[in-house]
Amino acid sequence: MLVFDCKRAAPQGNAYFNDEIIVLDEKGIQDTMAQMKPRTLSGFMELLPAPQQQMERIMEILRQTYSRYGFTPLDTPAIESAEVLLAKGGGETEKQIYRFQKGDSDLALRFDLTVPLAKYVALHYGELTFPFRRYQIGKVYRGERAQRGRFREFYQADIDIIGDGQLSILNEAEIPAIIYETFSRLGLKRFQIRVNNRKILNGFYAMQGLSEQSGDIMRTVDKLDKIGPDKVRTLLTEDVGLTAEQADEILKFMAIDGDVLAALSQYRGRNEIFDTGLDELAAVVENLSNFGVPTENFAVDLTIARGLDYYTGTVYETMLLDHPEIGSVCSGGRYDNLAGYYIDKPLPGVGISIGLTRLFYVLGEQGMLNPALPTAPADALILPMTDDLGPAIRLATALRAGGIRTQLYTEAKKFKAKMSYADKLGIPYVLFLGEDEIAQGKCSVKDLRTGVQETVSPEEAAEKIAAGIAALNEGPVIVE
Repeated sequence: MLVFDCKRAAPQGNAYFNDEIIVLDEKGIQDTMAQMKPRTLSGFMELLPAPQQQMERIMEILRQTYSRYGFTPLDTPAIESAEVLLAKGGGETEKQIYRFQKGDSDLALRFDLTVPLAKYVALHYGELTFPFRRYQIGKVYRGERAQRGRFREFYQADIDIIGDGQLSILNEAEIPAIIYETFSRLGLKRFQIRVNNRKILNGFYAMQGLSEQSGDIMRTVDKLDKIGPDKVRTLLTEDVGLTAEQADEILKFMAIDGDVLAALSQYRGRNEIFDTGLDELAAVVENLSNFGVPTENFAVDLTIARGLDYYTGTVYETMLLDHPEIGSVCSGGRYDNLAGYYIDKPLPGVGISIGLTRLFYVLGEQGMLNPALPTAPADALILPMTDDLGPAIRLATALRAGGIRTQLYTEAKKFKAKMSYADKLGIPYVLFLGEDEIAQGKCSVKDLRTGVQETVSPEEAAEKIAAGIAALNEGPVIVE
C-alpha cells in the first residue's frame, strides 16, 4: 500500500491533500477506507430530489409567465472577463466578486445578471430588435459572509426591457402587472407592489438644497422599514450631516400616505425634475387597472428608493404582507443607460429581479411550499411480473408517448422492496404486468394513494393516470 502527498513529500510517509490523507493500493486505486468526507461549501444550496422538484415547478411558472408577456429566454456565461464585469463595479462589488487567474486571463464569476445583459446588448446591438425583452433565470456568485437565508451561490430570475434611445413609460406601468401575475400564479394573494420614482426624490432633495447628499440620503431612508424613523433621523444627522430640521422635513415627506399623488401635487412648479417624476408616476398608476393590477396589491411608497445609483426613474419593491421580516421578494426599476460602459449609444431600460434561492429558502422555512403537490420523478412505475420484459417495455413506451412520465423497474428485488421504492419516491401509480394481463392485452393499475386497483387496457390506463395527475397538480405552489 502506498501513501501519496499531492503537495510535497512527507518525511513520515503521511500525506495531505485538502486536509485529507490519500492512501492508494499497489494498483494506484484509492483505498475506500481513507475516502474524503463529502461536504458542500457554506453558502451553497444543494437540494434533495423532492424540494428540487418544488424549485423546478416555481422556475417553470416564472418561464411561462414571462413568455406570456413576450420576453425571450437568454443565457449568458457564468464566467466573464473580470474587466468586463467590473466596468461599472468597484466598492462592495469588487470585494464580493469571485475572481481568479487562468493562465494570462483575469476572470470572474458573474455577481448578477444585469451586467452580463449590458455586455450582451452592447456586443449584439446590431443583431437585436428593440425594444429587446429578455428573461433569464441563472446562478450568480457573491463572496459575502454566508448566513441564514443568505447564499454565496444563488439563482436570480430577471426580466428587462431595453430600448434603443428611448423607452415608453408604459413599459414601466406593465412591470407591476408582470409581478402581479407571477406571484398570483405561484399562489400568493397577500402581497403588495410598492412603487416610487427616483426623479421625485431627486427633485425634492434639490428643493431642500441637498442634491449633493441625495445619494447618501436615499440609501439611509431606504432603511426605514428595517430600523424605523428615529434611527434613520439619527443617521441623517450624524452620518449624512443634515440639520435636525432637514431630517424632520425629509421624514415628513416620506410619511405621506393616502392619496399620495394628490399630496405631491402641492410641490409642483418648484423643480423640473420633480415635476417629470410626478408625471411618470401618475402615468404608471393610471394604467395599472388597464393592466389588471388590483388596487389592494399596489401602493405608492415614497420610502422606496433602491440602494443602487443606476436607477433613474420608477423603482419597485414587492412585500409579502404577512411576512414583512422577509423584506422585498422582487425589486428593480428604470435606468437610463444600461450599456454605457460598453457602447456609445443610449440604451434605457426597466427591469426587475427575484432572488429565487433566498425566496425558496424562506418559503420552505415558513412552511409555505405546498406539500400536496407531487414531487415524484415519475407518474407511473411499471413492475414486470414475467421473465419476458418485452411487453413491459412496450407498455412503458406507449405511456411515455401519451405524455405519462414512466419508470420501468427491472431490478431483481422482492415485491415488497419494489413497492417500497414507489412509496418512498411518492410515485402515485404502479402498473403490474403479469401473464394474465399480457394474455388479455391489459395491465393492472394501482393508485397508491387510495389503494384501488383496476385491470384496464393500456389506453384506459393512460387516460386514468393523466386525469389523476392533472388533479394532483391543480393546487398552487405556495400556500399562505
